[in-house]
Amino acid sequence: MDGGGCQACGVTVGRYATEPVCPTCAATTRPSSRPIHTTPIASAIWLWAAPEAATAIATRDLPTILRAYRRINGLNQIALAELLGYDKSYVSMIETGRRAISDVASRRHIAARLGLPPHVLGVTGVDDAEYRAMLQFGDSTVRLAEIARQSGHAVEAVNELWPLVARLEARAAEGHMERDSLILLAQARVALGVSLGTVLPEESLSSAARWTGQAVKIAAHLDAPAFYAHTLRMHGNELRKAGHAAAGVARQEQSLSLAANPADQGSALAFLCRATGELGHGEQFDIALQRYRHLLERNAYSGLLFQPFALREIEIRGLLGTGRLAEASRLVKVTAGTPSAPQWRTIERVTSGEVFAAINEPDAAADAFRTAIESAEHHRLPHQIQRTIRATVKTGMHELTAEAHEALQRIRSLLAPRRNL
Repeated sequence: MDGGGCQACGVTVGRYATEPVCPTCAATTRPSSRPIHTTPIASAIWLWAAPEAATAIATRDLPTILRAYRRINGLNQIALAELLGYDKSYVSMIETGRRAISDVASRRHIAARLGLPPHVLGVTGVDDAEYRAMLQFGDSTVRLAEIARQSGHAVEAVNELWPLVARLEARAAEGHMERDSLILLAQARVALGVSLGTVLPEESLSSAARWTGQAVKIAAHLDAPAFYAHTLRMHGNELRKAGHAAAGVARQEQSLSLAANPADQGSALAFLCRATGELGHGEQFDIALQRYRHLLERNAYSGLLFQPFALREIEIRGLLGTGRLAEASRLVKVTAGTPSAPQWRTIERVTSGEVFAAINEPDAAADAFRTAIESAEHHRLPHQIQRTIRATVKTGMHELTAEAHEALQRIRSLLAPRRNL
């Protein structure tokens, strides 16, 4: 299907859904497939902040996972014991293999405290009713997570997507992956990667690019050009954010060649502008920007990127990146529409602050940076704060640099393991 309506109630179903009915109607007509609700897990951000986490989880070995958790999060055995509600000596015995945890209740307890789906520790199997229900409602999980991310709640989106991705990954690892499950896995991978790309600090953004890249690998073999174009767009943007702008340009050009509607073409062009601007490629940036503006003038606005506010911010940053400060300074004082999502206001304020600082308007720059810091902290956007730090250091705004460092530290604390769950 391609985003049509539910045959039962008419509501729009997922763009890449293969079932003709929405999850709600499916549950109504097939009550035996009702989902099993589980206790919400703790923050799953730690799982994706370092490749070591994925390696440890793949072993399904509790001692290995505990040691990896401590290393990644900088905890000693006392802190881990407090998190789990155990004695320090008991945790030590578990880690060294002197004490085996075999009962289901204890393993489920540990999984919940560490933010792991229970099946990672062998509590559930991939063919149980919970898995089948997760498949049935998986498309809605992805769409709701996307809504959460676009509304400024990317951490919550990660926590929603992680159990789905982990279960599907386990299924795929055992060689049991039907086409619908494979499509859902690709959707979940790209959504997880983009959400991670929103909440992880710059030094960890390669994790986001890896997950969107995994989605591209699946999409390339699904004979679904629109979805393939989508995964290429999102992967290209995460590559750019991770410091690989040239690779990002290649992905956006490939996505643009596959995009079939103005909104998708506009999104690819927006990302292409961003990447070419960062590379300082003025001519390539101008061509992409002209095509983007041409599309926007002739079609209805749609999505986060295909609208005037995004166009203005992308143009200002591209002009700054290609050495045209005078043009950027004129545009920064002109308003255009409203942001499509909270994070876009933050992004725009950082970009505007950089321009104001460059043209020696310190008061306007300080106002923009301060607004950006407050918004970035509220919506947990660490790399926007890191952009602000670089800009304020460059311009000698030491007070704002200190404020930004403090906000960044508070965000890191929020994403750290919680010891008293």
